[in-house]
Amino acid sequence: MPTSDTNHKRALIVGAGLVGSLWAIFLAKRGYEVSVYERRKDLRRVGYAGGRSINLAMSERGWAAVTKAGILDKIRAVAIPMHGRMMHALDGTLASQAYGKADEAIYSVSRGGLNLELLHIASEYPNIKFYFQHRCLGLDGDGSLISFENEQTGEQTTLDSPLIFGTDGAFSAVRSSLQKQPRFNFSQSYLEHGYKELHIPADENGCHVLDKNVLHIWARKSFLMIALPNSDGSFTCTLFHPFAGAEGFDALQSDEQIRSFFQKYFADAVPLMPDLLQDFKQNPTSTLVTMRCSPWQYQHRVLLMGDAAHAIVPFYGQGMNSGFEDCTILDDLAEQHADNWEVILDEFNATRIPDADAIAELAHRNFVEMRDLVGDPMFLLRKKIAARLHEKYPDSFLPVYSMISFSNTPYSVALREDDAQNQLFDQIFSLPNIAQQWESAAVDAIFERWRAAREFAHQLS
Repeated sequence: MPTSDTNHKRALIVGAGLVGSLWAIFLAKRGYEVSVYERRKDLRRVGYAGGRSINLAMSERGWAAVTKAGILDKIRAVAIPMHGRMMHALDGTLASQAYGKADEAIYSVSRGGLNLELLHIASEYPNIKFYFQHRCLGLDGDGSLISFENEQTGEQTTLDSPLIFGTDGAFSAVRSSLQKQPRFNFSQSYLEHGYKELHIPADENGCHVLDKNVLHIWARKSFLMIALPNSDGSFTCTLFHPFAGAEGFDALQSDEQIRSFFQKYFADAVPLMPDLLQDFKQNPTSTLVTMRCSPWQYQHRVLLMGDAAHAIVPFYGQGMNSGFEDCTILDDLAEQHADNWEVILDEFNATRIPDADAIAELAHRNFVEMRDLVGDPMFLLRKKIAARLHEKYPDSFLPVYSMISFSNTPYSVALREDDAQNQLFDQIFSLPNIAQQWESAAVDAIFERWRAAREFAHQLS
């Protein structure tokens, strides 16, 4: 239950999005008096609309965070389990692929709906105060003061706080201030692809027109479309597509060009999308960017979290999950070090950045997998072999997807495992007629040698 015992501890959060709202709850539970400043209007009053969103896939790291925050049941109520992928071929044929074991799933949640739920939960705490429509103007030189402008009145306010958390997204005003400081490292890179949100409505009975317990993928080599279920019976679709080219976003201008493109590549989806033209023309085409920076902390009083620190492309479904894991790890460190923030921020900065860099790389790799490989016979064979190896050698082999989505293994460990498993499968696929002997002793022999070599290397290190 919410607590009103603040113990005179104060913190200021910039950004009331997913990570900021969840982190406010964690801090309130630790007895902090929390002020949250947000540029947008209050979602609890104005609601939320689609058009610039990608539905989220909640996995183990996200669930661990909301469980630790004590809000699991409320969040689970707005989530839909997806046990695997459903691939839609160009000719309309379907092929399914499980994500993991029978009881393992990722969960579809609406970004706006989840944000709204977190705001409602946070508002139950008397020691959390929200200030909406306040634009962050930045930090002063030593990070001791932060300024805001009330966008309704134009009034500017300068505040001090012993702790300032920048959770204000990929284009963070807090990070922008830190970029002016010496020895602050920052890089960003955009994909040649952008994305556009589309919509498949429920049927006349309010039911889903596609299987609601899978993530639907229309993979078309250089681009793809996905669809995730919503609790109202609809699906939120996202088209990931190049900006340039004869059929790129920039070239799809007229109604006829748009219709022709979708009929050519997504013929089975078109009848399910009655508002396709309206959605395509009205919803913005957004960019896909990866941002890296270091350090995340400044003067032991300012810390970047979530997308403000490590924005990634969405192809492993880990953007929100990694931001929520920031909250879990930071709260664990606060418990371990008895709220000694100098020690907490140093340790978080040192250990978390390598993991953020790792999931950024893995997300890029998974983009290629989702776009190019999910329907490829050899890729599907690799998934079958990986599932068999995990079943036969559960203590020695865990597929990387399961490691990332169904465990809390550090992302940097998962990246090293991805490299190692790629080497393993290069050896396995060098076997003649592997499609006919993928369950053979020869595969097991290669695995045993690979495992022994890794164990020997580990002993040497």
